[in-house]
Amino acid sequence: MAEPARIDARGPRFAASITAVLLLVGTLLSLLGVSTSREASFGWFAYQPLAGETFTPGGWALPQVSPVIRATDPGFLLILVVALLFVWGVASPRTAPWGVLYRKVVQPRLAPPTEFEDPRPPRFAQGVGLFVTAVGLILHLAGVPWALPIAAAMAFVAAFLNAVFGLCLGCQLYLVLQRAGLVGRRGPASA
Repeated sequence: MAEPARIDARGPRFAASITAVLLLVGTLLSLLGVSTSREASFGWFAYQPLAGETFTPGGWALPQVSPVIRATDPGFLLILVVALLFVWGVASPRTAPWGVLYRKVVQPRLAPPTEFEDPRPPRFAQGVGLFVTAVGLILHLAGVPWALPIAAAMAFVAAFLNAVFGLCLGCQLYLVLQRAGLVGRRGPASA
């Protein structure tokens, strides 16, 4: 079996930098949006429960608003864009915007690469990012409070670690799954 093409290791870190910024803004917007809002309440003193009725002061607003309001929340829209960029990175990593930007604009201004890596772990990491953000988006649309900012924050932490320290959590997960024989190429069977 032929060895897969190698990529400049700085490319995925550049993409992670831009993704981290987008995810940080998305996390902040989702924290300020409807995902973490509470219902308007006049306080406990203004509410006189009827006999047998339970008192629930100011619940979450997200389950009470329509799916259209949930889908037009700025945090949701930005995280949706990031998720679509993850889809692009998984489906066609060669044409993904941050990779093209790196190869056309940034890489020519840098010294030739000295470190190369297998493209499969970064591509898998894009899939992990897609999974995490998609779960947050789906739960947000389903009316689960805090799901979107938590998912966005988790994806931000992973992108930040990759961008700043070169620690790709999705790549590490790929290697663990590869050792377990669940992804990637399998070695010859031992006798």
